[in-house]
Amino acid sequence: MKFIAIIPARYASTRFPGKPLALLGGRPVIQHVYEKAFTALGEAYVATDDQRIYDTVVGFGGKAVMTRNDHKSGTDRIEEACQIIGTDADVIINIQGDEPFVHASQLDTIQHLFDHPQTQIGTLGKHFESIEAVMNTNSPKIVTDRNGFALYFSRSVIPYVRGKEQNDWLTHFPYLKHLGIYAYRRNILHEITQLPQSSLEIAESLEQLRWLENGYRIRVGLTEVETVGIDTPEDLQRAETYLKDIKQ
Repeated sequence: MKFIAIIPARYASTRFPGKPLALLGGRPVIQHVYEKAFTALGEAYVATDDQRIYDTVVGFGGKAVMTRNDHKSGTDRIEEACQIIGTDADVIINIQGDEPFVHASQLDTIQHLFDHPQTQIGTLGKHFESIEAVMNTNSPKIVTDRNGFALYFSRSVIPYVRGKEQNDWLTHFPYLKHLGIYAYRRNILHEITQLPQSSLEIAESLEQLRWLENGYRIRVGLTEVETVGIDTPEDLQRAETYLKDIKQ
């Protein structure tokens, strides 16, 4: 089975414009992401709508494609990139352009999800370590069935542990945090980008609910590696510290 990584990257960002080009350890954030993806998979592209990002990627020896600037999601941008590239990959892995610490083990885990013939879409989850983190509405929760297929994603705390003090919920249920790395079989990627927004997606502002609501099967792999995404300049400062720590 052939895998390819496509990394959607926009320049425009409300909280941190130009973050793919921000320097982390002396190199652009997007270069860290690209090199991790290429090392793990052997083929990677950055899909962008900005000439500055395109030129930067080509400048450090990477591959990039220019896409439209009106896409509503990274998934839509990846579908256009696949059409431009004309890839023959069986599975497309979507790695966010602001995840410079994506780990090889995570990419290995997500590839093996497709060993199961019923996997149409793959993603990753990590067990929460504190009830405070579980309560954070910016960290979507996942509930899966016994075979690891997602039943639901929510910003709310799911499930509700009845009859127990909230501070003790983690000792009664292994709450699972969703990490925003996706992989799609090539034909499934095309199909899901043709779907209109769904009511659950609009309610929770979670794109993956559109896929579940339309009957697609999302298999969830487990990782114990935490990702360090960069959404703000403050996140970049924390990432600098993290980078120094892992190099020591």
